[in-house]
Amino acid sequence: MNCIIVDDDKMSRKVLEEFVKRTDSLNLINTYSNAVEAINSLKNCVDPIHLIFLDIEMPDMSGIEFLNTLKEVSSQIIIVSAKDKYAITAFEYDVTDYLLKPIPYARFYKAVDKVFKRIDDIISIKRPSDLKEDIDEIFIKKNSTLVRLKYDDILYIEALENYVIVNTYTEKFTIHFTMKSIEDKLPVKKFKRVHRSFIVNINRIKGIEDNSIIIKLEEGIKLLPVGKSYKDKLLSEINVIVK
Repeated sequence: MNCIIVDDDKMSRKVLEEFVKRTDSLNLINTYSNAVEAINSLKNCVDPIHLIFLDIEMPDMSGIEFLNTLKEVSSQIIIVSAKDKYAITAFEYDVTDYLLKPIPYARFYKAVDKVFKRIDDIISIKRPSDLKEDIDEIFIKKNSTLVRLKYDDILYIEALENYVIVNTYTEKFTIHFTMKSIEDKLPVKKFKRVHRSFIVNINRIKGIEDNSIIIKLEEGIKLLPVGKSYKDKLLSEINVIVK
């Protein structure tokens, strides 16, 4: 998840930068010592900014004034302030959390976790065409860490009772999820259900042979079963040339 820091206090910026580095699920795009600089930079920013850590009391433009400029921006906001008197005003802007300096890492992580839960809720209520086809990654919880997975790195997903196993080239992630739920989270143009127990990344299909789908691994191949009804639907949706 891409984030930026907007804070005029040098020590506070250093602390936040260190916290972001310790959190695998966060990717720091930039830090700014004032809100004006951040606003000007955001207008030309190529990378999507999912999260902004924002101070309130800053010269030239306060954090509240900064929030007034973000009406068309969908970034989540975590306020970082030395004073709690701005909390009511800040939450009127629907900020995700309000952290009081000095910030312990445990409290920082809890705020970031709120962001992921809120984003997850947003994804759940939006139609796939609104969001899922526009992003190229998903976050999966591994122990206490949220791990970023690029869609292209996912080979296939396998059902295992009340869990699913997300298989990549290098790792397997076991999560408490149903196949239907994870299928709804994935873009339909990239992932296809081929069996009641399998979802495949169509870019990783090497071939289709009888009742099996051949998945290309870094070394070798993997054969996955394909149900007849799923196969017929798959063949109707991919570019097939037959004589």
